[in-house]
Amino acid sequence: MRQPTTGADPNKKNVRYGAENETGSHYTSGDLPNQATPTGPTRGEPIAEMLVSKLSATHIDPGLHIVATPIGNLSDITLRAIAVLRAADAIACEDTRVTGKLKSEFGLTAQLIPYHEHNAERATPALIERLNSGEIVALVSDAGTPLVSDPGYRLVNAALKHGIKVIPVPGASAPLAALSVSGLPTDRFIFEGFLPTKTAARRKALERAASTQATLVFFESPKRLAKSLADMVEILGNREAVIAREITKRFEEMTRGPLASLAAQIGSAPPPKGEVTIVVGPPGASEAPSETEIDDLLREALTRFSVKDAASAVASSTGLQRRPLYQRALLLQSEDGVD
Repeated sequence: MRQPTTGADPNKKNVRYGAENETGSHYTSGDLPNQATPTGPTRGEPIAEMLVSKLSATHIDPGLHIVATPIGNLSDITLRAIAVLRAADAIACEDTRVTGKLKSEFGLTAQLIPYHEHNAERATPALIERLNSGEIVALVSDAGTPLVSDPGYRLVNAALKHGIKVIPVPGASAPLAALSVSGLPTDRFIFEGFLPTKTAARRKALERAASTQATLVFFESPKRLAKSLADMVEILGNREAVIAREITKRFEEMTRGPLASLAAQIGSAPPPKGEVTIVVGPPGASEAPSETEIDDLLREALTRFSVKDAASAVASSTGLQRRPLYQRALLLQSEDGVD
């Protein structure tokens, strides 16, 4: 345990979460940031006693605790996360309105301190000062595990440089949740975060990832999903993929299939709503595309290229011969009435 520096409360040691008076539990299955939906009290008193016992046995040292919070379903919060958040002197969070719902739901009393990419530089010194005085500070993001496409790197780095203990409190993570149900190889994967918003930069990022022998995981905005999928088809090829939307929330949806089919499906419909995670299989993980999938690829390419270039693009992404693809593209153009 880190010894408090000068000015710290000499009586402040590691905390044992006091749950002795909590004999019941209030479970919710609602979606953050929406209103939580109670499901009623638990039936088994022994279960409540077990939870109280587990919480009471949780020791919390002073330091910076990196606390994962639910990505949708509030029931996904861990017992240890509740203990840490209730023992914390301060909670650094992206949006106090979002974390305020957790504060209300779980009876938290800690001060909420805004900490996001726009104020991190000026907010970090004050948090380090509190940590140096021996306080318990929790860092949370709006949803999921902090620092995974979320702010926090600067604070963690500063804490380590000051010799402050940094403690992980693991839990929900959208990339891992999507990967675990994708049905794609999980022995090696790379989390790419959000792709660049501009087309040229996005395509360069995909080109860098194309030869990586690993499953790829991306975050994407619903508004850019169709464009990103189209670029993936052309650059990554017709790999097997999964679009995971609203993970753990009420309208959770997993859409599986070759990238070409997914691109055609998303491209022909209004942008979906909610948070989107894309999982794409590694090179060589997909079987040869079917005739229907080839047609989908060609039709999508014909919306952006000439017949010749569309055939070349599909040949490049699938490894198929260009001449038959060119003939098929001519036929599709004629059938679909595309100029």
